Amino acid sequence: MEEKKIDLNSIIGFVLIFGILIWIMYNNKPSEATIAAEKAKKELVAKQKASKAVATQAAATPVAVVAGDSTQLVQLQKTLGGFAYSATLPSAKEGFTTVENEKVILKIANKGGYIVEATLKNLEKFKKGSGQLVELIKNNNANLNIQLQTNDNRTLNTKDLYFEPTITKVGADQILSMKLKAGANEFLEYKYILKPNDYMIGFDLRSQGLNKVLNTAKPLDLEWSMKTFRNEKSISYENRYTEIYFEHEDGKIDYVGQGQDKEENATKASFVAYKQHFFSTILITDKPFANAKLVSNNLVHDETIDTVYTKQLKANVPLAFSNGEIDYKMNWYFGPSDYKTLKHYDKNLEKIIPLGWGIFGWINKFIFIPLFGFLTSTIGLSFGIAIIIFTILIKIAMSPITFKSFLSQAKMKVLRPEITELGEKFKKDPMKKQQETMKLYNKAGVNPMAGCIPALIQIPFMYASFQFFPSAYELRQKGFLWADDLSSFDAVVQLPFHIPLYGDHISLFPVLASIAIFFYMKMTSGDQQMAAPQQEGMPDMAKMMKMMIYISPIMMLFFFNSYGAGLSLYNFISNLITIGIMIVIKRYFIDSDKIHAQIQENKLKEPKKQGKFQRKLQEVMEQAEAEKAKKAKK
Repeated sequence: MEEKKIDLNSIIGFVLIFGILIWIMYNNKPSEATIAAEKAKKELVAKQKASKAVATQAAATPVAVVAGDSTQLVQLQKTLGGFAYSATLPSAKEGFTTVENEKVILKIANKGGYIVEATLKNLEKFKKGSGQLVELIKNNNANLNIQLQTNDNRTLNTKDLYFEPTITKVGADQILSMKLKAGANEFLEYKYILKPNDYMIGFDLRSQGLNKVLNTAKPLDLEWSMKTFRNEKSISYENRYTEIYFEHEDGKIDYVGQGQDKEENATKASFVAYKQHFFSTILITDKPFANAKLVSNNLVHDETIDTVYTKQLKANVPLAFSNGEIDYKMNWYFGPSDYKTLKHYDKNLEKIIPLGWGIFGWINKFIFIPLFGFLTSTIGLSFGIAIIIFTILIKIAMSPITFKSFLSQAKMKVLRPEITELGEKFKKDPMKKQQETMKLYNKAGVNPMAGCIPALIQIPFMYASFQFFPSAYELRQKGFLWADDLSSFDAVVQLPFHIPLYGDHISLFPVLASIAIFFYMKMTSGDQQMAAPQQEGMPDMAKMMKMMIYISPIMMLFFFNSYGAGLSLYNFISNLITIGIMIVIKRYFIDSDKIHAQIQENKLKEPKKQGKFQRKLQEVMEQAEAEKAKKAKK
């Protein structure tokens, strides 16, 4: 095979060709003038394209033209059908109309015809002196839309269409008419009626001459949605009391609930309320909605990050046609979630305030609210002092029950040695021990349940207070001592970190309430242990009480740290008063020697007739003892 050799001539040829190519490229390089000219040409082309795009966009967007311009009307009819007329009016632009009275400021948009801003006058958010008014609607957090089904099979949304505003006055009332027009005399109208010094706004929704434009075979779908703004210091506390309430089926009040994708269907709904902690936005109708679909979603997943909104609330309601037209007399309420204010309207709106069910609600309605109102409104006490006086009066009223409870404990304490003796005597026969213990109670005239019943009677009042104080709008931004707002937490120390279930601050009133409940339980636990001997097969109550002495204050401390200071103040004063009553009763009203002597005297007397409960218990024990004897014989 012939070996290949490097050819020198070939190498020289490749070098020459490479050099020629370099020379050609250098000489063909455009001059600076040529480059500048080319750049200018490209910029000109880009400008022309941009101008063409703007012109195309402008042509695609409906613009206001003189009504009756047939060419423009024909073009708009291609997209808007029968409502093309509305886009030819001067109002077909981004315009707004503002109306206000002494209570509210409303801003209504031409596009959509709905309220885009609702501000409450003289009411500040977060804290007193913040300078920021409460804004229930702002920055597109709310939307009102009616889906229109036309006869030519179009689906249009009122939120995308332009309404024509007309404002008039009838006496002291301001009336704003927003009309979505399909012709000179054919329209869908939102009529807002603003009365002086009122949170309630009239809202008439009607149509005229649209039976030829709309498909009236089925109801229109109205959608009302809102992301509720945070207005208080604690977003987690406010979020806890934010939810949808509604009235349905002739006066029944219900709510959707907390969490994600909570949904309810309300039949014959007469109002839908987006209730926040201390403010509400309510849609009320004289003609109930046949079926309202209500949805609630929680927006606070991390209170350190989610600080603007609390919940996403939605309502879908049908608007039924009557003789081919829509005609609803409705109202909007933008104002405080205040029991007295809402009750004034006589529409059951006050029932959205969570006062508790059954007896708890009755206590709040007929005792707590009137009494607290008397102390603050009639007498004119400051709210902190009113809470203290309120607590004192409640505890004094409950003192006879408290006295009976302590007296029963004292009697049981006196009987403790004899009960212990019976326990040792019948150690191997628990049933016999129970029978003999019941005989001893009967002879001594002591009811073992007497100490429990008074305590049970006080529970409804305690639970009612847990409902009353967090819902009391009157406490909002009212200060007392170091607390600048009795409706929110009274932070005295701000922590540089966040403790789960506790928060990033230390509230003082919960600390004081925890100390008070510690000493209260410390004082009572000994008597309870002495009064109630351990029963066979039952848990050791003495150990449990010792644990509760420490567990209860800690639970109080964690649970109430982010709660309103008013409730913690009530609990603190309540426990202090109870401790004082206990000391007075033990020192001046309960004499152990006298009680012991009275018990011994009662033993010599003919035993009292057993009550139904005691008699029934005795019968059960005797039956059990008989069954045990039969089994032993077998």
